[in-house]
Amino acid sequence: MKLATLKNGRPDGQLVVVSAGMTQCVSAGRIAPTLQAALDDWAVHGPALAALAAQLDAGAIAGQPFDTAHALAPLPRAYQWIDGAGYLSHLERVRSLKGSKDAELQSARPLLYQGGSDSLSAATAPILVTDPDLAIDFEAEVAVIIGAVPMRATRDQAASAIRLVTICNDVSLRRLVVDDLQNGFGFFHAKPSTAFAPVVMTPESLGNNWRDSRLHLPVRVEVNGGLFGQPNAGTDMHFDFADLIVEAARTRNLAAGTIIGGGTVSNRHDEGLPTKPGGIGFACIAEARTVEKIKYGRARTPFLKPGDTVRIAAIAADGKSAFGDINQVVALA
Repeated sequence: MKLATLKNGRPDGQLVVVSAGMTQCVSAGRIAPTLQAALDDWAVHGPALAALAAQLDAGAIAGQPFDTAHALAPLPRAYQWIDGAGYLSHLERVRSLKGSKDAELQSARPLLYQGGSDSLSAATAPILVTDPDLAIDFEAEVAVIIGAVPMRATRDQAASAIRLVTICNDVSLRRLVVDDLQNGFGFFHAKPSTAFAPVVMTPESLGNNWRDSRLHLPVRVEVNGGLFGQPNAGTDMHFDFADLIVEAARTRNLAAGTIIGGGTVSNRHDEGLPTKPGGIGFACIAEARTVEKIKYGRARTPFLKPGDTVRIAAIAADGKSAFGDINQVVALA
């Protein structure tokens, strides 16, 4: 089952069911007006939405054309957005772990940060910045939306709470990261609005591409039309989504509609840029620059600037974009 949220002039948009081929959609308003409303009573609304999706795919009901340009983020505003660090190779590339106490914690327990969730961006919304020299970076990630999870949840409870899967672009302003972290309260100014793919899917509808609480699909990133990376999200994920949810619920209950990010998708390799058609590459610029410093003595890949474009998609076996594309341009606010 595929779901999306369309613009309707209201902050939370209109929930629609999307056809398997993502060409048609139908309003789900008679079941739940918004995705959050559906998540609040998933035991009732989930099966009803699945039945509506089956009718749409069978041609038993008429749909309307599905245009991703009219889609908001699936949850335009969420009760909570928590990003984790599931890929240790990403952490190893973007900062030194040698001799730090954090190195032990990062391999034993995942790092988390709480991002802003009051205004999550649509897949085609621009990356708005106030200054072109903030070292603007993309971070291609997989994210899940969960049902309610109790404090001190077990792995089974965490895994069974995963309702929907999608991808996101967790934008980073690298020049502000150090200032944020040195202040002692973690990321704030360095993390502007996160953008989400237009479509979310249930784990069951992903078939064998969803197993072991991981998405096993390559996440393709293009910058200004050229291939930047296509690491597989199921490879080298040290902490799976069950691990991340358990850690997030260690001291608190998690509400239905909480979004959990898996961290920048990252595979272990020693390739540099440019990424060849069969290569792995990177899902953020900071990783590429770190590898370049090791291989060439200096970073050669620039950060994004106004006018640059970023396209992110999880690629299914048929070569199609599983959740629809995130397609953004950098612009000055």
